[in-house]
Amino acid sequence: MLLWFAGLSFVLVWSVFKDTALDYRLVMLGAVLPDLVDAAFGGARYAHTLLGSVAFLVIVMLATRGRRLLRRRLLALPIGTFCHLLLDAMWARNRTFWWPFLGRRFSGGGIPSLHRPLALVVVEELVGLAALAWCWGRFRLGEPPRRAAFLRTGRLGRDLLAPPAAG
Repeated sequence: MLLWFAGLSFVLVWSVFKDTALDYRLVMLGAVLPDLVDAAFGGARYAHTLLGSVAFLVIVMLATRGRRLLRRRLLALPIGTFCHLLLDAMWARNRTFWWPFLGRRFSGGGIPSLHRPLALVVVEELVGLAALAWCWGRFRLGEPPRRAAFLRTGRLGRDLLAPPAAG
């Protein structure tokens, strides 16, 4: 489950913030981070909790005091982890999402995105691929200079704030 989280987090964050200076590479990394972190714990644990994402946000804010540009770049990571919670429907797993407020034990089970029916995983990955394809076209990443700038900085061209011309 990579494309679902990466593609949808890119589209969701763009739709909400419309920020060309945000590092969308880090948003996408943050969106897959909870699965990578919690795989070490054998299931949805700390990184799949609301407290985990809030703590990550606080750590980024405290660690980047007085370094505005670094803060702006690194805030994309916790934004991505919040997207993961939304896209993984973690609110439906109350004991994990609200940990430790509803008890100290997690709801059990493995990583949610890895324990879905195969047909659902395929559909979600195709939706994620479609979202990335939309981003490719909307942000003109087929153009070598734009693609190189995006791969180097994660940013989008400022001229992209205007809606695409109707043609």
